[in-house]
Order: sequence, then structure tokens, then C-alpha cells
Amino acid sequence: MVEESLQGFRQGSATARRYGLSRSLLTTWRRQYRSGLLSASVSTGFVPLSLSPPAAASCDMTAPPRSEDDKAIEIGLPNGRRLTIPASLDPTILARLLPVLDAP
Repeated sequence: MVEESLQGFRQGSATARRYGLSRSLLTTWRRQYRSGLLSASVSTGFVPLSLSPPAAASCDMTAPPRSEDDKAIEIGLPNGRRLTIPASLDPTILARLLPVLDAP
């Protein structure tokens, strides 16, 4: 987004509107990019996420409801690794784990 906003005159405002950002936030990111704090060489990006409805259970068997501790989230990382975590995992712990696990 930052590089796109730098492509021409008044592209900052247009890019901010296109992505639903405030112009001031994009301006901050542009300033950080120009000073080298945001690097284009860093491999970051959005990871596609798809939610599938649960498979239809047969009439004969119904699973008991799962407790919050039993629920899990599976994350596919860009480097091909798959990570299954408990849904109750503290997000700060996950934020510390992901850069290590996603390293090539």
C-alpha cells in the first residue's frame, strides 16, 4: 500500500480511500518507509483465511459440545508450515511465536 501511494501526485489520498485507511496513518507509514523503518525486503503480508462450515454430522452420531479448552485454530504459514494452537492461547504469545515459526 505504501509503495502504491508513492507512485504519483496525490496518490496518498486515493490509496488511503481505496483501502479504508485514514490519510494520516498512511502518511505516517510513508514517512517510516522513506526513513527505512518499513522495509520492502521484509517478507510480510496478508495470509488468506477461509472458514468452512462444520461437516454435516450423521444422524446416528452427534459429538458432545466442545469446551473452550478443546477448540483449536489451524494456521498455515507462508513458508508451508502448519500450526495448530488452542483457541484460548494468549494473542501476545502467538505474536511472539509467529515470527520464529515463519522464518525460512
